[in-house]
Amino acid sequence: MLIAFSVAPSGTGRADGSVHDAVAAAVSVVRASGLPHRTTSMFTEIEGEWDEVFAVVKAATDAVLPYGSRVSLVLKADIRPGHTGEIDGKIDRLERAIESRPHDD
Repeated sequence: MLIAFSVAPSGTGRADGSVHDAVAAAVSVVRASGLPHRTTSMFTEIEGEWDEVFAVVKAATDAVLPYGSRVSLVLKADIRPGHTGEIDGKIDRLERAIESRPHDD
């Protein structure tokens, strides 16, 4: 399964509203998991089996808790039993489909 998630604190008390230290704590948990992952400016994607992926999401959420009075978690899952390597496979198929489209000249 693939999970795309975003976790961030609120009630941080920071005047600039920045949450980068908390996000760094969460992403560090993901990287330490050893599971395939990708972080972008808005979400972190992680691939693995149900229990291992959700354990990482929980640990990442726990890592953010000390940074504010509450935590927001946004999560989207793509559950496709029997498929692995989809974190890159989906992107590869998309790029091939774009390349094969007729070009407007």
